[in-house]
Amino acid sequence: MVVMADTVYRVTEVIGVSSESWEAAARSAVETAAKTVRDLRIAEVVRQDVAIENGAINTYRVRLAISFKYDSSD
Repeated sequence: MVVMADTVYRVTEVIGVSSESWEAAARSAVETAAKTVRDLRIAEVVRQDVAIENGAINTYRVRLAISFKYDSSD
């Protein structure tokens, strides 16, 4: 029988910005967060929007709720 330890996660919000697409904005946010936060698990899109300049989309923005596992010192 395998016994699994209880796990605790934290959720924090980050915003990615890209002139290319929402996907690129999300990728940028996750890759940047991964540089300083270990053990990222899930990123949920909370909100998407665009900035418009002169009648055209200028930037794509994605707000992500990113969860990561607390480090257990067991």
